[in-house]
Amino acid sequence: MITIIDYGLGNINAIRAVYKDLNIPVTVASNPSDLDNSEKLILPGVGSFDFAMEKLNRSGLRDKLNKLVNENGVHILGICVGMQMMTERSEEGQMDGLGWVKGDVLHFKHIKSDNKKMDVPHMGWNNITPKRGNLLLAGLGRNSYFYFLHSYFCEVHDDTNIVSTTKYGNDFTSTINDRNIYGVQFHPEKSHEFGIQLLKNFSEL
Repeated sequence: MITIIDYGLGNINAIRAVYKDLNIPVTVASNPSDLDNSEKLILPGVGSFDFAMEKLNRSGLRDKLNKLVNENGVHILGICVGMQMMTERSEEGQMDGLGWVKGDVLHFKHIKSDNKKMDVPHMGWNNITPKRGNLLLAGLGRNSYFYFLHSYFCEVHDDTNIVSTTKYGNDFTSTINDRNIYGVQFHPEKSHEFGIQLLKNFSEL
């Protein structure tokens, strides 16, 4: 069973609708007991880092998630801010992240662009460039386009955790994988056939 974590943020209904169309069972967890039978987890997210972390901490779900992810090895997919929360810290706020993946979240001001003023946030369709083979991106290649909406990006400390990059001024990490932990900076639930394929791939890991 795929469980979408409902801590008050994210496009939960859109993700659930994709899986319904794929005839893949999905449920939503808003309290720790809802997580008991989870085989896979999805952590959505929108908005600012500290606001998202505060909402998750207040939900009462964090301790159970830590156990499932770190001790039980349950597969989890973080989406947008959900991916950023998996790291250690963010320039966007003062709160600690979940610390599941070694890395930081940085503002796009750190991305160098040759004589070009970059609009922030990075918003709209952009493609991903796979850096290594990964089952999350099965059936997806360099012509796969996804919907982005963000002003911050993840800089992971271990390059082997980078699954894909995306160019906006320069390259930034758009997909990560560390053990059972996966994250995407874009919104697969808003990315039509490419996002549907990725969410299907996650269900089959």
